[in-house]
Amino acid sequence: MNTRTTSKHHHDLDPTNAEIQLGLDQDSRSQVCELLQRVLADEITLYTKTRNYHWNVMGPRFHTLHVFLEAQYQALQEKSDEVAERIRSLGEYAAGSMSEFIELTRLQEQAPGEHPTATQMLARLTDDHEAIVRTLREDIDKCDDDYGDSGTADFLTGLMEDHEKMAWMLRAHLATDAD
Repeated sequence: MNTRTTSKHHHDLDPTNAEIQLGLDQDSRSQVCELLQRVLADEITLYTKTRNYHWNVMGPRFHTLHVFLEAQYQALQEKSDEVAERIRSLGEYAAGSMSEFIELTRLQEQAPGEHPTATQMLARLTDDHEAIVRTLREDIDKCDDDYGDSGTADFLTGLMEDHEKMAWMLRAHLATDAD
């Protein structure tokens, strides 16, 4: 008589219906993903604004700022991808339409037809990066304290540090030679 029992692991099930077992309950994962959808929308909004400014910057610092803003929007594009993949790793679908991003973002979008000066562009981008840093601090606390998701809290901490650095670089471009 065979006394061995076989147990079905969740990996043996149909992968489209497999239960996600990451140590977070479904409600916590959903709440974290909802928070991450807003982070993704903020990243995409800031990416779009930065790309717009890259295309439309003018003035004596054109080349320097054009190249600088290209590096910034490329970094934001990479960060957006990482946020979307974090949402997917937690079992939800990432937002992917402009209407979703506009609805979810916590940033102010560039007004259509508005053409700020180079200095105004840099100041607005600085403000947006700093706003993202402030909201990420709140989001980190929620992930850790409210949802028990230290992995996402750590992920968001790295993202916050990236935005702190980008804001610093923007502020450096706004500095005057008054020293």
